[in-house]
Amino acid sequence: MWSGPRNLSTAMMYAFGNRADFAVWDEPFYAPYLKTTGADHPMKDEIIAAHESDPAIVAQRCLDSIPAQKPHFYMKHMPHHMTCGFPLEWAKDCINIHLIRHPARVIASYGAKRDEMTLEDIGFMQQAALYDEIGGLVIDSSDIRADPEGMLQKLCAAIDLPFDPAMLHWQAGPRKADGIWAKHWYNAVHQSTGFAGAEGPLPELDRTQEKMRHLAMPHYEKLADRKL
Repeated sequence: MWSGPRNLSTAMMYAFGNRADFAVWDEPFYAPYLKTTGADHPMKDEIIAAHESDPAIVAQRCLDSIPAQKPHFYMKHMPHHMTCGFPLEWAKDCINIHLIRHPARVIASYGAKRDEMTLEDIGFMQQAALYDEIGGLVIDSSDIRADPEGMLQKLCAAIDLPFDPAMLHWQAGPRKADGIWAKHWYNAVHQSTGFAGAEGPLPELDRTQEKMRHLAMPHYEKLADRKL
């Protein structure tokens, strides 16, 4: 599952992780991305210290045996973590799904967590380029929030996976599979027990944010035209 930040990606990981037949992995290339780029992210040093930071090792683990001998492995990835030179061949042996969200919502939500952001931070350009390279399915987070059961059934059917109602609800609180960064980013989803309801009107953005939305929209619309 490929997704930019602030995009229902953790809730989707919890949904699949609540199935008895899935193991999950939270943003395995985050530490390699931070170590390679030197990007100034919250908890940067803690993340690099706590997680594998060699991209080649992470890529190999993506195709190793699935933890706990589960039949299926849900990997939560962010396209902008796949910086130049990181291995990507492993993804061709996976089912690739691209989770998208309207840029205005992503920008407003990300801006509430970080004082500064760039277009590269929210991943729309990288996700569109990744789709061109590896293909896959596209699903919009707003459609999931509007009809969680219907859209998850549709997604499962598209990848030939039986739907499991356990995907719709989970216990509140953190998960063992959470990355160490969860304490900064996951407070809202830790309070949840399922998908939030349908989203309201698009948020208002300031002038700088609106410029960023304008640049991100063509990449979002390209993928939105292909969504389930």
